[in-house]
Amino acid sequence: MERMLGRKRNIAIFVLPALLIFLCFTIVPLFISGFYSLFEYDGIGKMNFVGLQNYIETLTKDAYFLGAVKNSWILAGASVFIQLPIALLLALVLARGVRGEQFFRTIYFVPVVISSMVIGQLWMKIFHSEYGLLNIFLSLFTRQPVEYSWLTNPKTAFLCAVIPSVWQYIGYHMLIFYAGIKSISTDYYEAAKIDGASNVQATLRITLPLLAPVLKTCIIFALTGSLKAFDLIYVMTGGGPNHVSEVPATLMYSNLFRKSLYGYGSAQAFFIVVECVILSMVIGKMFKRAEENAAAI
Repeated sequence: MERMLGRKRNIAIFVLPALLIFLCFTIVPLFISGFYSLFEYDGIGKMNFVGLQNYIETLTKDAYFLGAVKNSWILAGASVFIQLPIALLLALVLARGVRGEQFFRTIYFVPVVISSMVIGQLWMKIFHSEYGLLNIFLSLFTRQPVEYSWLTNPKTAFLCAVIPSVWQYIGYHMLIFYAGIKSISTDYYEAAKIDGASNVQATLRITLPLLAPVLKTCIIFALTGSLKAFDLIYVMTGGGPNHVSEVPATLMYSNLFRKSLYGYGSAQAFFIVVECVILSMVIGKMFKRAEENAAAI
């Protein structure tokens, strides 16, 4: 009994710092944001209670917010349907034990640990209108200088921000998929091989069903990460030109720190949180049956 209590005490000691950090930097700011969202407040004057008025104005009167939400869902779609399939394919290839497996695993993960500010600056150089690598590459086919303004053209600005956002976290999801694949017992594959199953059939009938919990986690991370995306888009376009590349987080930042609309900006921040929570719950429900089937294998 004393040993059990001692183990619980040790676990609590190790968990407590992380729990305190989570409370201080996630839970407490969340409640503060929810509190401010119910007031009209500029950070200096008196706080005027307005109830849900900030939410109503955000959803009905803000000329840019719905467009920003649309952009965040476009980014989420690109993350799920482009980023995750590429990550899964890379994980499947690496898990086969290719030569240089550890090297490629490290290389693919490098963009994840690089600052988003650096990533943004790198891709801004690629898309630069005068000396960008993309225009230099295109000029090889046109036989004349190409000086297309990718980041300042309303038709291409948001796309230019989506590409590095998707590219940066491919390695992150690849590593999660890779760990999931490696955790699958080789007995399943040996039995399938005896039954005459090909590698493709083994992947479709064994690997993917058993990866359902991992896939659910990656989808939730990809979707919620896209819905609250900020840094890369802010660095590369700042939400411009003419607000065409805005996402909810850039609008929230502008209202909070440029216009000092703390109540209005907090309402937009709380909207992002609620959106992510609801989406996570929906994805969890959708994958519940798939996880039950995987557990039955």
